[in-house]
Amino acid sequence: MFELTRRHVLSGAAAASAATAIAPPFAQLAAREKPHRIDVHHHFSPPQWIGAVRGRELLQRANTEWTPARSVDDMDNAGIAAAVVSITNPGLWFGDKEATRRMARECNDYGAKLVQDNPSRFGLFAAMPLPNIDATLREIEYAYDTLKADGIHLFTSYGDTWLGNAAFTPVMAELNRRKAVIHVHPTAANCCKNLLPDVPSGIMEYGTDTTRAILGVMFSGTATRFPDIQYIWSHAGGTAPFLAGRIERGVRNLNEHEKRLPHGAMHELRRFHYDVAGAANPGALASLLKLVTTARVLFGTDFPPAGPSLDVVKSLAQIGFSEADLRAIDRENAMRLLPRLATT
Repeated sequence: MFELTRRHVLSGAAAASAATAIAPPFAQLAAREKPHRIDVHHHFSPPQWIGAVRGRELLQRANTEWTPARSVDDMDNAGIAAAVVSITNPGLWFGDKEATRRMARECNDYGAKLVQDNPSRFGLFAAMPLPNIDATLREIEYAYDTLKADGIHLFTSYGDTWLGNAAFTPVMAELNRRKAVIHVHPTAANCCKNLLPDVPSGIMEYGTDTTRAILGVMFSGTATRFPDIQYIWSHAGGTAPFLAGRIERGVRNLNEHEKRLPHGAMHELRRFHYDVAGAANPGALASLLKLVTTARVLFGTDFPPAGPSLDVVKSLAQIGFSEADLRAIDRENAMRLLPRLATT
């Protein structure tokens, strides 16, 4: 819509010199659109969670100031019809299984109420109390059967245990049985925080931990054993698209790779979905789109810590996508994964 409006305004040589004064700002144009985008990477902060994590490493101030109204205002400014909310860093796991179980339940009850009060604006990726396996299995049941969650939210690692670890097999088996949509958010593992002075984890480590989790899911055979799970990897898959060639070559040297990855690494990487939060820039998307088509790319903003969602809309508009590709990224791909939101 933006480009069409600009062409109309700029038609004729006489109009060219007055274009800046005549053309409405991008934000006004976005606000005039019929909200249609579906944001699969949008964070919420239940009061109980804020109380439990305040002062912890990786917590960003913007998340402590979140309110439902701020989300709705931001969505309206960016033409977002619905956002699927999830918990962000520092997560839920701090070494106490019971505290993590309780916090996950409180977050999910709050999120479900948010959806109930605003069914056309919000969806829920339910928080899980990993690495507590039994509690997680109970929370999956509660999230789906009682709260009717849209999907499940996991982190790339818990302490120094990554997705793909054999201990998580019962959880992945249950998620596979339910044909779950899983949104995976990065964190910084215990091993790799503060390795470089003054370099926040979000700059590099989040992307690296995403790649570790992707490799864990693939090299363990989890992706092959449980093919009905639909993964959405944050931030365009971290560094995995850039490293895809090396990953594929590495699989050929893996013992028993015929059993764990019988179709190769590229086959699994191309079955995954990836959001553009924190990656709506030419470098990241050039790498991702050498790996997958736009049918596997989803709109995501990382609101509130990443700033206004409109910034992502602007960035995507400058990449050079066709209108059909933008429709797929903004909405259509998410509709296939999350059909409840198709009516928003």
